[in-house]
Amino acid sequence: MRSSPLPRMSRRGRVTIGVLVGVFVLFSLLSWGVQVWTDWLWFDEVRFTDVFTSVLTTRLLLFLTIGVLMAALIGGNLWLAHRLRPSLRPHSAEQATLERYRMLLGPRLGLWITLVAVVVGIFAGLSAQSRWSQWLLFRNGGDFGVDDPEFGIDIGFYVFQLPFWRYLLGVGFTMVVLALLGALAVHYIFGGIRLQGVGDRMTNAARAHVTTLVAVFVGLKAVAYVLDRRAMLLEYNDGVNLYGAGYADVNALLPAKEILAYISVVVAIAIVVFSNAVMRNLVWPGISLALLGVSAVAIGGIYPWAVQTFEVRPSEKDKEAPYIQRSIDATRASFGLAGTEPVRYAANNLTPPASLATDTAVVQNIRLLDPQLVSETYTQRQQVRQFYDFGEKLDVDRYTVNGTTQDYVVGLREINYRQLSNQQDTWINRHTVYTHGYGLVAAPANRVVCGGQPFFVSGFLDDANDQQEEQNAQGELCTARADTIPTEQPRVYYGERMEPGDYAIVGQTDPERNAEFDRPVGDSEGEGTGTGEFYTYTGSGGVDVGSFPRRLLYAIKEQESNFLLSDRVNENSKLLYIRNPRDRVEKVAPFLTVDGDPYPAVVDGRIQWIIDGYTTSATYPYAERVNLQQETADELTGRGTFQLARENVNYIRNSVKATVDAYDGTVRLYEFDDNDPVLKAWNKAFGGDLVRPKSEIPAELSEHFRYPADLFKVQRNLLTKFHVTDPGDFYSAQDFWQVPSVPDNPDSGQRQPPYYLYTQFPGQDGPRFQLTSAVTPNGRQNLAALISGSYVDGQPRLEVLDLPDQTRISGPVQVHQQMTNNADIRQQLNLLSSNQAQVQYGNLLSLPFGNGMLYVEPVYVKTNQENAPPLLQRVLMSYGDGGSYVVLANNVSEGIKALVEQGERAGNQTPAPPAGDDETPPASPTPPPSPGTTPELTGDLAEAAQAVQTAIAEVRAAQTSGDFARYGEALKQLDEAMAAFQRAQQAGNPNAPASPAASPTGTPAPSPSG
Repeated sequence: MRSSPLPRMSRRGRVTIGVLVGVFVLFSLLSWGVQVWTDWLWFDEVRFTDVFTSVLTTRLLLFLTIGVLMAALIGGNLWLAHRLRPSLRPHSAEQATLERYRMLLGPRLGLWITLVAVVVGIFAGLSAQSRWSQWLLFRNGGDFGVDDPEFGIDIGFYVFQLPFWRYLLGVGFTMVVLALLGALAVHYIFGGIRLQGVGDRMTNAARAHVTTLVAVFVGLKAVAYVLDRRAMLLEYNDGVNLYGAGYADVNALLPAKEILAYISVVVAIAIVVFSNAVMRNLVWPGISLALLGVSAVAIGGIYPWAVQTFEVRPSEKDKEAPYIQRSIDATRASFGLAGTEPVRYAANNLTPPASLATDTAVVQNIRLLDPQLVSETYTQRQQVRQFYDFGEKLDVDRYTVNGTTQDYVVGLREINYRQLSNQQDTWINRHTVYTHGYGLVAAPANRVVCGGQPFFVSGFLDDANDQQEEQNAQGELCTARADTIPTEQPRVYYGERMEPGDYAIVGQTDPERNAEFDRPVGDSEGEGTGTGEFYTYTGSGGVDVGSFPRRLLYAIKEQESNFLLSDRVNENSKLLYIRNPRDRVEKVAPFLTVDGDPYPAVVDGRIQWIIDGYTTSATYPYAERVNLQQETADELTGRGTFQLARENVNYIRNSVKATVDAYDGTVRLYEFDDNDPVLKAWNKAFGGDLVRPKSEIPAELSEHFRYPADLFKVQRNLLTKFHVTDPGDFYSAQDFWQVPSVPDNPDSGQRQPPYYLYTQFPGQDGPRFQLTSAVTPNGRQNLAALISGSYVDGQPRLEVLDLPDQTRISGPVQVHQQMTNNADIRQQLNLLSSNQAQVQYGNLLSLPFGNGMLYVEPVYVKTNQENAPPLLQRVLMSYGDGGSYVVLANNVSEGIKALVEQGERAGNQTPAPPAGDDETPPASPTPPPSPGTTPELTGDLAEAAQAVQTAIAEVRAAQTSGDFARYGEALKQLDEAMAAFQRAQQAGNPNAPASPAASPTGTPAPSPSG
């Protein structure tokens, strides 16, 4: 009995489905069209339309090519399977069940085949279009000029060719598998393949079709084995925990894969011949496939395992040595470490030298301002309005002012739309009134004034000639008299605080009617209650949205009707969007990995964002592969620096320096590494002039280039292992290093961030602006080395100061603990902290000096009052091993003087060590008298002690009041009183060494909290 066909859908149902599908397609096309059109307008604004057209064209071509090829192959095989159906089918229950499906498919078989092919083609095309970057490199890539150590093939094949070949091979496998599954289904439905009944289970035509597809699959497997031989140089070697083919891979697996490639070719031929020409059955083809599987397991699995287990493992160090050397060399070459050789720094001087007091290269340039901590101070002192923001972390750059070069902590006063009040946060205010920030605020990194705040020298809201001199009660100047880093255009329309939805509409019909809030003015600007000036944007940036079609276009894009209804959008209006500098660079150069810490600089009178761009690859043979997100994460990630994507790379170059104008958003890409083959390929792919030559970099701009932080972190982390270049030592791993944890919070497990300094290290001709980091031996806390990155004559230079293995110099975590746990210093720190205030620690700086190590750590105090900024109150300093010579001083000068005096006293009291005995430590300074033996205080000493107690009471009162200006003055008075007490104590007992933390009463001074 025939089965009844499936019921037909009603005409109304078909119409409903058609309408729904049509609406979905229409809105999808509309959304895609709006996105493409607005992208074109944006790229036209920044003058990078070649990028837009090249990427879009490449993606469309890949979509169409792979999609059509996939659809044609799938559809052709489905049609062929139906074409080869038998004309007569034996009667059986199975065939009776299938009849209803034949009746459903038969009348519209072409439509069903087309529908399946189109759907598969669309998905294949969508996957293919995402491979546009691989195709452009495949087409435009050249040679590296370096051959791999195994096959002698240029590295360019692995970086440019191999990834796309492997993708095409994957597409081939997918096509054949889908075609085979589709053909089996059609043959089964139309009787070419049967599971029941008498006779053959497969017709000759069906057998020929299916076995041909299987043979093609096996043939592709042969190609895969050939490519796998090359790709083995990229695989992980578990035996030595390195990347690249090891001894067993080269001597067992490589020959095995070659043999398997030949076997695959033979099996592919055998499948076609035996199943269709000789025996015309599937027995021998099945045996061939089984033999291929057994060969793959035995030759490609068991044999290499046996070699690894019985030949390599018993003498792994010797067997793997050549391949470890390959990994070391490749990693150092691919990550720019090849020219980095450790320089021995004895660090055997543990006594502060007298030259500390007269030094002008290191001591004079010690950075006290921590960019992370003083951001709150900048916000409090320079914010003026609550909607201005400096971000969670400022930046460090250097400027030459009056012939003197030094580092400055800089930040932009940007608009933060998240800080608008409820009344201010309307569409008009958000997008047409509060459009920009104002000024680059800078302060010398080595100077604090007025109770511990930065000395601001630029970014003033008043004009330079109207700048009000701010002074404290003692007449100390708190800000510069004039802007020492002037800018011709201080307005900030593009900045780090901008998020994707923070667009601005600028431009007015009436040039006399300024609508944008520019800056507050008036006597009350410090409290943020004065009047404001207004402004109209005159820059070249922005997309014209004056016409009705443009307004309609962006109303759809932003889903905002005010583009059509508001009178703030007129014929002169421009739309500024994608306003974050990183986002702009990533959009115009999608092939770059952008550094997570852009920084502003004043170049030729304009504020420019400088962003480092990296070219990367993950297919450099034998090189170590790292995850950028993991390697660049530290304490500051997400707190003023952007987190990088989870990208695995084994090659990286800082090939591009990009700039974004903070006023008009102009993006420029400058070639920085003119020997990078990857950048050359990308530049060729986009017409050859996407990136400006290195020779066109303005001299004033290049003066502000700095060694990029994320690249330095990756290189530093790799150097903890790959500073070892001997394969035997590398295998034993006994000289590996590690990056220390944050010194003041080691239990957090976060790495200590590197820090920028303008200083001079041993072996350098003069002070340099360099990024530095300390490392410690693996599993220990003493100092192992200092790593620094800087530019010399426009070229990057990475340097390593390697300390002896048995050094007594403490590492950052140890030094911080030793300094803060010193009894005298702990007593003073307790004076600074209380229930109303807390102590915060700045960057712990490791400075090699005088064949020893100088450590400097700023100490900030922050009251618990709401929005109170941290103020620099003290400087922790130590020399030598971190515990013998320690001071807590008001400033660097006093600290250096105290350290030198301690060293001189120790030198007078301690016999000189035997000649040539560099490891003999000096004696520790004489400890202060025990409190129990302190004589009764009389005369001047008693008066000095009473002054100290009065100053302590004033510190407590200032803390309670929450007035941090008064608190800073109270701390200064306390310092003066304690210094007077020490002088009186010294006068009464000249032979007794002064104790900087001695309590006037002979007992520990009470903490301000009581």
